[in-house]
Amino acid sequence: MRGRKIRGIRSDYLSDALAVLGGWTRDGVQLKRVLACDDSQHADLTERIKVAADTLRLRPSIRRMDGHTQILLGAPDGVAITDGEVTLAARIEDAYRTVVGPQ
Repeated sequence: MRGRKIRGIRSDYLSDALAVLGGWTRDGVQLKRVLACDDSQHADLTERIKVAADTLRLRPSIRRMDGHTQILLGAPDGVAITDGEVTLAARIEDAYRTVVGPQ
């Protein structure tokens, strides 16, 4: 019978996820991303985000500012960023690549 491996230090899940999700930053207890897109791309991206967010039962904050779309995931008064918010960030990245194309 094999024994369990014991790890000295457990890797930080959020840091690992943010490393994979380039462009996302931690803003307190929220994840933040600013994306360059025109008005029609913003509308398409917002609709795609809404569908994914509804599936995960999350409510991201999406704002249009100076030709950019700003997305905040997580409640500003929340305790911590959840797995669902990290999942939504990944889905937003996929949606952005679909709407705008590879950068």
